[in-house]
Amino acid sequence: MTDSGLPKDTVSEHALVRRAAPEPLAGTRVLLSGATSGLGRAMASALVEAGAEVIVTGRQLARAQASAARLGALAVGLELDVRDETSVRAAVEQAWDQLGGVDVLVNNAGIGMRTVNHRFLTDPQPFWEVSPEGFRDVLDTKATGSFLLARELVPRMLDAGGGRVVNISMNEQTMIRRGFVPYGPSGAAVEALSRVMAADLAETSVRVNILLPGGATATGMVPEDAPAEVRASLLDPAVMGPPIVWLASSDAEDVHDERIVASGFESWLASRTP
Repeated sequence: MTDSGLPKDTVSEHALVRRAAPEPLAGTRVLLSGATSGLGRAMASALVEAGAEVIVTGRQLARAQASAARLGALAVGLELDVRDETSVRAAVEQAWDQLGGVDVLVNNAGIGMRTVNHRFLTDPQPFWEVSPEGFRDVLDTKATGSFLLARELVPRMLDAGGGRVVNISMNEQTMIRRGFVPYGPSGAAVEALSRVMAADLAETSVRVNILLPGGATATGMVPEDAPAEVRASLLDPAVMGPPIVWLASSDAEDVHDERIVASGFESWLASRTP
């Protein structure tokens, strides 16, 4: 018997099965922004579990490296401030050199409403009370950051023969909800940017798609004192795992300009099957 209480043969067989399990993303190289917490961390975990090599990025190098270390040998932590062109260029060059290329870019970096109004759910703040600095920071992180990373990586992907871009968005009702400036407009900007990117790349080997959770998630963006009914309805960030793995896989090589809701991913996928 072993410490687990199972016979040695059973444990050995189990270990062999795990080692022999297929890794659909083996050899796939991913750069994921905002990967140290929330949705980013959940997606990074799913991608690594599927065998992908993942560049885990965050504004603080130590935090990015710690997050990567928890994910294992397939993850590497890099410092990246998506708002800054110099930081973006340096991170892309480092990621490209370290992995020998990048097959998938996941634009996930973003900051929420708590940065401009901690009580945004119970005490909505009108747009005219939002500081210009707060507005710019949210828009620069979510929308400008997506643009800068794609601008830097997509030409490299085109030269390399192909690639994928997945932009993380939000529900449309969130984009226009009362008191949700600047978070809502940042999501709307990402959606418009994604559509234009997809149109620009329509005749190329680079695919662009939008992925969103399908509701508020338990990521820390929701205040701890939020109403109980709100907290009870929060989605597990792990909901992003299956669709991001699929979008990075060979099954999605011809999928382009789609808007995929993670909470309804299985139904959406089934509807595509003849």
